[in-house]
Amino acid sequence: MLDPKEMLEGIRRWVEIETPTSAPGEVARLMRDVAAGFADLGAGIGWIEERDGRGPHLELRSPWGGDGPGILILSHLDTVHPLGTLADRLPFRIDGDRAYGPGIYDMKAGAFLAFAAFRELVREGRETPLPLRWLITADEEVGSPTSREVIRAAGDKARHVLVTEPARDGGKCVTARKGTARYAIHFTGRAAHSGARHADGRSAIREMARHVLELEAITDHAAEITTNVGLVSGGTAVNTVAETARLDLDVRFPSEEAMRCALAAVEERKAHDGDVDIRIEGGLSRPPYERSAATARLYEHARGLAAEIGFELGETRSGGGSDGNFLADRLPVLDGIGIDGDGAHTLHEHMLISSMVPHAMLIRRLMETLE
Repeated sequence: MLDPKEMLEGIRRWVEIETPTSAPGEVARLMRDVAAGFADLGAGIGWIEERDGRGPHLELRSPWGGDGPGILILSHLDTVHPLGTLADRLPFRIDGDRAYGPGIYDMKAGAFLAFAAFRELVREGRETPLPLRWLITADEEVGSPTSREVIRAAGDKARHVLVTEPARDGGKCVTARKGTARYAIHFTGRAAHSGARHADGRSAIREMARHVLELEAITDHAAEITTNVGLVSGGTAVNTVAETARLDLDVRFPSEEAMRCALAAVEERKAHDGDVDIRIEGGLSRPPYERSAATARLYEHARGLAAEIGFELGETRSGGGSDGNFLADRLPVLDGIGIDGDGAHTLHEHMLISSMVPHAMLIRRLMETLE
């Protein structure tokens, strides 16, 4: 039987090793601890070493099942909270049914639930019909730049994908997610004195301002397309016509068709002032994760298992992306099967202790019944 005290202590141990994506040494420290726990259970261990200041990533496999296609469990252990958050603004603490801590909801507790489910199988001497494989990444919170190809490759040996991102809206799993794109758009005009030579100048900020309005106007809430100019910068002095400016843009879209329309509207930028140059960097970060027929069947299977356990499993679509986005176009992906709670990326981030056992049991039953 799953022991909630043992599970909570394990989650606490993982949370108390702070792992912002920007601190790969600390991420590696937790990864080594996690790998040791799996190794004690007979799991095979593989490493993808740190690259470009991100990583390492951890690959794990059950001691049974061989090399055939199996169940891929996707998790990440990097978090958004800076080092020192645990000691200062968000210490691990328990308040009733809530346990607080940096990254506890997104998504250390969910990753631990999958480990706990595997541990119970090993302790009971049980094997699953399909081999179990984990890919635990270290850069999901910044768009998975060094792990996305590893994720796609891991999908080549998978029949089903389970993503231990947190549950949503009171315990719902996720069966669709928006895709994301990120851009940095640079404007280069001509500097001039704002008084004596104003007519000689070509303002990059003025050009950028027109594009800010045009880019924001791409948003179509009915079509679930959003564009957000989140950062702007430019100029050198208040009495100088601005030679340079830059905006940073986030784009979200629910489908391939919406993606094509939105990205074309961004990438086909033309300057209003012919003397100002525009340079666009960036592009697609995560493709849209649409609810396929295979994913719908996987969800219905999970919903039936949850009913047997004693809770109702709903579903939802998320506006945020996950590593599941990289595989949903070719595999059934069930996301958001981790812990229930709230406050991801905030100073009130918490998990619901009462959701530990039922959600871990669901993960175990999926491991045991997917064929």
